[in-house]
Amino acid sequence: MERRAFKRAVYQVRDDEAALDIVQDSMMKLAERYGDKPAAELPMLFQRILSNCALDWFRRQKTRRGLFFNFSDLEDAGDENFNFLETLTARDDTQEVQSAEDATDRAQTLHQIEAEIAALPARQREAFLLRYWEDLDVAETAAVMGCSEGSVKTHCSRAIHTLSRALRAKGIQP
Repeated sequence: MERRAFKRAVYQVRDDEAALDIVQDSMMKLAERYGDKPAAELPMLFQRILSNCALDWFRRQKTRRGLFFNFSDLEDAGDENFNFLETLTARDDTQEVQSAEDATDRAQTLHQIEAEIAALPARQREAFLLRYWEDLDVAETAAVMGCSEGSVKTHCSRAIHTLSRALRAKGIQP
């Protein structure tokens, strides 16, 4: 669950370190405030807490940008050699050995898919990730997002069509 929550947070905030903080804060809030709830309710509560923590992060960033200026914002982001997402996708639970070419092709395909998911509008991305990444049903997704079930279905449908079109244009077939 941690990896999926981390991925979802990265797609929302597009910052690995912030995403790790958001997931950690969400887990702490869940444990502190809802430890007495039945285990069946915890996944839904966690998804809602995760969404709220991401929104709080955006609000704090907006405030900070309005009040402070960081010289590090001017640095080139391309200098970083370590990408946490690449290490997550590089882990493979199977014992099968891949050729370097296959591993590179797989990594490039995953990167393209992640880029297309990240490019989705925020509500479509959230609905898509909750339904197909977190494996929540329509009613649960609607509860987490705070919208109607019809809206969830619409957002998911649009996200799937957009992703399908974009990935086919890049030569990636389902």
